[in-house]
Amino acid sequence: MKKILFSIPLLLMVFSLKAQETVKDTAKLWTKKGNISLLFNQSSYNKEWLGGGTSNVAGNFGLNYDFNYKNGGVVWDNKFIMAYGLNKIKGDSKTAKTDDRLELNSLWGKKASGQWYYSMFFNFKTQMDTGYDKTNTTRLSHFFSPAYFQFGPGMLWKKNDNLSINIAPATGKLIVVHDHFTAFGPSFGVKQGDTSRFELGASLSAYYKFNLMTNVSFENRLNLYSNYLDSPQNVDIDYQLNVVMKINKYLTANIAVQAIYDDNSIRAVQVREVFGLGANYGF
Repeated sequence: MKKILFSIPLLLMVFSLKAQETVKDTAKLWTKKGNISLLFNQSSYNKEWLGGGTSNVAGNFGLNYDFNYKNGGVVWDNKFIMAYGLNKIKGDSKTAKTDDRLELNSLWGKKASGQWYYSMFFNFKTQMDTGYDKTNTTRLSHFFSPAYFQFGPGMLWKKNDNLSINIAPATGKLIVVHDHFTAFGPSFGVKQGDTSRFELGASLSAYYKFNLMTNVSFENRLNLYSNYLDSPQNVDIDYQLNVVMKINKYLTANIAVQAIYDDNSIRAVQVREVFGLGANYGF
């Protein structure tokens, strides 16, 4: 009996040590990093200024967080993006959005051969705030309307964390909107009276990040999608470029450019560009 009682603490100690080793080993498998940025733009003119111009102030908040897993031949890359920006022009009663994004990307891969992996991906996109037209009177969108989901199996070519291409020939796509946007007609490809639209097609996503020079990095993200079920020749394009020019540990100059073509929304190229001096915090 005494031997049994003596052995219990010993077993608990061994179990505790093994558990600590497991926690440490699991922690080594994950790589986590994030960045918070605040960009500010401001222009001001007094009443005597003859060159023209209207005083305005703008601010943009951005959050990027990566949490990636690697264990032998298995990789699992995840990226969360949140961005929001406002612009206030002197004399206008309302502020206008300059940026509004909420996005989650998840890509799992199992090594096949060389730099190729069998893959499965998931992508979710929406916005957080209500969007208006240029007159700032007609509501065009709001949170989770529209919301886009993409998912499907494919093949991933990954050279390193800064260069990869994923090809998914059987991609499901779901578009969700509130019924008040489709009450009088189609909206974002969703038919009148409906609240969702499902598509089946092929997608390609590519990621490339490089340093042009010391403290100047270029991050490129490209997503292409073709719907087999309706006008497959009309390829949806979403290209994002993020340029970061480091001044010191906390200050940077940032340029963000996004170009979108989606004929379900509008038969034209949508372009967004944001430039400003920013404060950054990495974690």
